[in-house]
Amino acid sequence: MSEVPGRVRRAFADHDGFEEVADGEYASTKTSFDATVRVDDATDGRVAFAVEARVPTLPAVVDGDVADVVASGWYETFELRVTDASGVTRAEHDLDLVVRRADEEVVVTVEYADINERRGVDDAAALVTFVEGTFVQGVIPGYDYTEPVSSLLSSARQTGGF
Repeated sequence: MSEVPGRVRRAFADHDGFEEVADGEYASTKTSFDATVRVDDATDGRVAFAVEARVPTLPAVVDGDVADVVASGWYETFELRVTDASGVTRAEHDLDLVVRRADEEVVVTVEYADINERRGVDDAAALVTFVEGTFVQGVIPGYDYTEPVSSLLSSARQTGGF
């Protein structure tokens, strides 16, 4: 990885959704899940962005048992929904999106390049929010959830006045 250009560092520093954790790597500060963005120079003056968001599998956040068929159905539905991420970005990027399981997590990676570093950072934040929102949409009523899902549900209830 080459050194991150100053204009890209400034774009991340000016955005309230990220903090730098290493050279060229920024952690999202606006999600309950682990999400990072790696940046690098791409060709023709573009900045290459690699967004990685990790969410738990359904069984990992349920206090109790989840039937295999429910867990598999939840994953398949999450995967189908999250692959429709192109509609949340400001630019029409050629998104390279991959969804995979890693033990008790689902890892979503999205790679794209943009000539406008600020728009690219905004799009990274939108993608992280989209992954979190897609996860929350898939929460199945009737289970007792552990953290961070229980806090997300509590916050949603308070915001909605329930």
